[in-house]
Amino acid sequence: MTIRLLLLAASLAMAAPAFAQQAAPAGDPAEAHKKIAMCEGCHGIAGYKTAYPMVYHVPKLGGQSAAYISNALNAYKVGQRVHPSMRGIAAGLSDKDIADLAAYYSAPPGAGHK
Repeated sequence: MTIRLLLLAASLAMAAPAFAQQAAPAGDPAEAHKKIAMCEGCHGIAGYKTAYPMVYHVPKLGGQSAAYISNALNAYKVGQRVHPSMRGIAAGLSDKDIADLAAYYSAPPGAGHK
């Protein structure tokens, strides 16, 4: 019985890397400059409200944490967050695009983001 447990533990330990989650790509704020036009149309206007699909105050992105932005975009992408415009935008983003946007908007104040 003890040998079996040791073999099972050894097998699981060797298989662990196969189950490990692949790290998200590192974001590059400079690359995000090529991708922010779709964000700035709504999020770059102070106090902006959208009327579709309902009146909604559009949040400011600058200064949010990279994890928050990445999680939100991924949630829109897979339909866990529901907003038709954001779902459409996020659906076209790669993991690298999301990482770049998260790095750009999470940069310290004065880094050029809105």
